[in-house]
Amino acid sequence: MAVVARTVLLALLALGSGAHAMSIRELRTLEANEKDGKLYANYYLVGVMEGLREASDAAQRAGQKPAFCIEGRKLEPAMARSLYQSELARNADSYEADMPVQLVLSSALRSSYRCTH
Repeated sequence: MAVVARTVLLALLALGSGAHAMSIRELRTLEANEKDGKLYANYYLVGVMEGLREASDAAQRAGQKPAFCIEGRKLEPAMARSLYQSELARNADSYEADMPVQLVLSSALRSSYRCTH
């Protein structure tokens, strides 16, 4: 990842770890109103996905049941946006614009990467 991209990702993660996570509405606004909004939104989605993955892995290491399991399947940063958009499309009636992006991605990962053991 380029230095600029890494810097943007760290800045977005720092903002996201503050008072609240970015909402679906805020992500859409970022994409629509900023020059590089779609790029920034992609970095944010990747950061959220990686954070959820680390939390799930940590739970498993601690002997708890993880929220989802990769189990050798493919999960790459480039998949974050499609997981997010697919979950929103599949369950459009379940999400309101003020709900956090993290909730959507968490649900997407749980449904796409169910634990088999």
